[in-house]
Amino acid sequence: MSWCAHAASRAALLALVSAASVPAAAAQEALKGFTIVGDAIPSSLTGTKGDSARGRAIVTNRHVGLCLLCHSGPFPEERLQGTLAPDLRGAGTRWSEGQLRLRIVDAGRLNPDTIMPPYYRIHGLNRVAASFRGKPVLTAEQIEDVVAFLATLRE
Repeated sequence: MSWCAHAASRAALLALVSAASVPAAAAQEALKGFTIVGDAIPSSLTGTKGDSARGRAIVTNRHVGLCLLCHSGPFPEERLQGTLAPDLRGAGTRWSEGQLRLRIVDAGRLNPDTIMPPYYRIHGLNRVAASFRGKPVLTAEQIEDVVAFLATLRE
């Protein structure tokens, strides 16, 4: 992919994620602190494990997570799935919970050129609609639910 096409794809993706419905809880929540160790956030953002059923619902929901815009996975009921990012099949085998957590919170910390949006960052973003400024895309609880679900995907 050319640099221009990559930049255009990234801008379009960030605009879509920025325009996504932000849950009411995310609008109220102050970001919880976390510590990065190597390529992971080893501790839960909430202090507890997430719910994998809720995580699956977030991953497949085209108004909340928007994951299937870029990713594909073991979701036969979802007709349109992305091809821009890694298949989610086997995510729990390839990455630890901490590695998954960092990739969802802010994949840009691992790869500044990623097209994966930061789901739990509110500063340093471009072209964010005024009504969404200062709000993470997902709450800490939702991040933990998605981590719990992805950890179950073991091919």
